[in-house]
Amino acid sequence: MWRNSLSLYSKLVLSRNPNPNPAFLTSSSISSLHAIVRPFSIASDGARALGSTINTTSLSAKASVDLAHHYGRCYWELSKARLSMLVVATSGTGFVLGSGSVIDFGGLFWTCAGTMMVAASANSLNQVFEIKNDAKMKRTMRRPLPSGRISRSHAATWASCVGVAGTAILACKANMLAAGLASSNLLLYAFIYTPLKQIHPVNTWVGAIVGAIPPLLGWAAAAGEVSLNGMILPAALYFWQIPHFLALAYLCRDDYAAGGYRMLTFADPSGRRTAVVALRNSLYLIPLGFIAYDWGVTSGWFCLESSLLTLAISAAAFAFYRNRTAQKARRMFHASLLYLPVFMSGLILHRMTDNQQDLVQDNTEKILDLSSSLGTLLEQEKENMTSQNNARLPAAGNQAKPPVAYASVAPFPFLPAPIYAADY
Repeated sequence: MWRNSLSLYSKLVLSRNPNPNPAFLTSSSISSLHAIVRPFSIASDGARALGSTINTTSLSAKASVDLAHHYGRCYWELSKARLSMLVVATSGTGFVLGSGSVIDFGGLFWTCAGTMMVAASANSLNQVFEIKNDAKMKRTMRRPLPSGRISRSHAATWASCVGVAGTAILACKANMLAAGLASSNLLLYAFIYTPLKQIHPVNTWVGAIVGAIPPLLGWAAAAGEVSLNGMILPAALYFWQIPHFLALAYLCRDDYAAGGYRMLTFADPSGRRTAVVALRNSLYLIPLGFIAYDWGVTSGWFCLESSLLTLAISAAAFAFYRNRTAQKARRMFHASLLYLPVFMSGLILHRMTDNQQDLVQDNTEKILDLSSSLGTLLEQEKENMTSQNNARLPAAGNQAKPPVAYASVAPFPFLPAPIYAADY
């Protein structure tokens, strides 16, 4: 700025004096030049300071955004967000099934929010306890804790906060029964199922119980109680998880063995026992559609659709039993992924509301009353016919003689004829 201003002033002076003599620049001229240039210099310094402030603010904002993105990504992976959303879907389905005729969408939202937070807490604690195991497995070594992107204490704090918050939401916005089921499921998953994975293959069945509780939680949040009808979807979740997880365990059996996990495939090199267990639990799913219809939870169409769907996953399990290859195991895994959303959608689509259940019950009672009336009429008609037949019978004195009397007279004339009391 100073250099440009001086050059401009020099041009003006030289244009007035064609003889460029340095002595022409007197002290008064230089003072005038400083007075002209100084405001421009001050403005330049202010712009430079403002630009520096803007750059610093931009850098701070970018750093904050990057930090939020980093921790957001870590929290997303710690929570196993896609798995947690599947848990939320089962809980929401249970809430809809337990709602009756009117669905409380506000209650549904808070139930799903609380379930999501509790599931995120359980999955985060699972990774906190399995850092060393996850570091040995290819599919888990890039998780936030084994890769060092977040500290263990930070992850534990995150898990504790979201777990407490989710349980509190369920207690305040739903009921204490739902909150109790959520907290107990959190403890079962984090402190029983997680260490049991390194001890015994029974962990698969314990994990199936963990997966069956969320739909029961949703039902309890809507209905305020746990009833027999509310056990259909949890039963489906329990039996479904066995072939689903065993297919995954067979595909990743080497990775699980490297991580130190005692799965059923660990002691089953041929895979025959794994296939038998998967097929058996797939067949257990078959009667659930009929039970849902028989108990009045759904219409008859769901019985048909559920049977066809279960036969599909059973066929995939049977194919894996016949030919225990990675391709057949992957096909069974994909069939299990298809089964659950279709099954839950069918339950919601064909569910019977309270009014429909009352109508069916009234019709059933009318049919029973009609059957009882028809049975009474038949009994009366039978009694009338019996009385008419008795009236037509001959009197005791005019009863016909037994056939032996005539037989005694004709074929055997040497025998005396029988004597009857009526002859006297």
